[in-house]
Amino acid sequence: MALAAASNTLITPTIIAKEALMMLSNNMVMGKLVHREYRNEFQKVGTAISLRKPWKVTATAAKNQSVSDVVEYYQTFTVATQVHVSWQFSSVDLTHTVDEYSKRYIEPAAMALANSVDVALLSLYNDIGQSAGTPGVTPNTYAQLGDAQVKLDDAATPFAGRVAVLSPAAHWAMADGLKGTFAQKPVNDIHTKGYLGTVANLDMHMDQNVQRHTTGVHTTAATPLINTVAVAGEWHLDTDGWSATSNDVHDGDVFTMGQDAAHYVYSVNPVSGDSTGVLLQVSVLNQETSAGSAISIDCLDTSGPGWRATGGYKNCSQLPPDGASLNFMGTESTPYPQNLIFHPNAFGLVTLPMAMPAGVWGSRVTDKQMALSIRVVKDYDVYYDEEIIRLDILYGVSTLYGEMACRLWG
Repeated sequence: MALAAASNTLITPTIIAKEALMMLSNNMVMGKLVHREYRNEFQKVGTAISLRKPWKVTATAAKNQSVSDVVEYYQTFTVATQVHVSWQFSSVDLTHTVDEYSKRYIEPAAMALANSVDVALLSLYNDIGQSAGTPGVTPNTYAQLGDAQVKLDDAATPFAGRVAVLSPAAHWAMADGLKGTFAQKPVNDIHTKGYLGTVANLDMHMDQNVQRHTTGVHTTAATPLINTVAVAGEWHLDTDGWSATSNDVHDGDVFTMGQDAAHYVYSVNPVSGDSTGVLLQVSVLNQETSAGSAISIDCLDTSGPGWRATGGYKNCSQLPPDGASLNFMGTESTPYPQNLIFHPNAFGLVTLPMAMPAGVWGSRVTDKQMALSIRVVKDYDVYYDEEIIRLDILYGVSTLYGEMACRLWG
């Protein structure tokens, strides 16, 4: 009597890799919302990939010709973060159906990899100075979303394509506060992981990986002041007025400058260069501790190459002046969720295909449309009689245009 053919087909490495890539994309929230279309624009040198940013210039109101120097700036991705998930299983498991194997192994592994990417991208919040919301208050109103959108409007950010990524608390508070106002999308969008709805052309998403920022000790016994005029072309401030022993600033702290009209530093429209009438919000680059009464603060604002009060890269109404006060957001030493409102061009994600080891069971799959790549390899441990498999991705993240993002404090 002839034996019936087996109903299951051995799962190949390519099948696993394709399934894992699909699951990786499905489980990303932040990773699917940022720019990933740079594969034809990059110049690759090792793990460093450079992106040339647009040249900025101002028009001259004069009859006679005025020639502008061409000064171009680059944004560098370091694509060197390798993350993997590995597990052990029996050879029999490879005879399961794709659905069974995916549910048991691939989906949990891809979820872990996707979370790693989302955490890396959401950690870029500390590159962003623009802020809205009230520290300590979970956002739940249309007005709070509007405040963040105004920041993007003032920075000449494109209106189409803007998204919000909210913490679980903010997600459900906003869902309750704005119930009945969301514009519905097609069914396939509604079932996208973390998608809440659309308000005023702003797509709302939830991600449990939204980061919490803990502020520095910047008020106890401190009246911080700028003690010398900032130098054009540098993102640096010399400050004093701190306690000799107890003060510090944390990377990601946000402050404004000034206590009166002569000392206020306002943000400017990046196209016209005119003041927005809103105080410039600046993020601290590195954690620094007071030395005597002084702290030397490196600042981060990706809207241009250092402080610029004139020219095509103008980003402040005046160079931060001597004697201007530093006014920090939030209560010192307090953690606050950092929800993000942004245009996809604010942040970038690059994954590169990884080299395949010679002579191993495995596969590498790259989807150019998704701009994602994943590798799967398997080996057999004869001593322990175990099959070991691993999934790897190699990626880099970077802030591209920080002025196209706003932190919504919770």
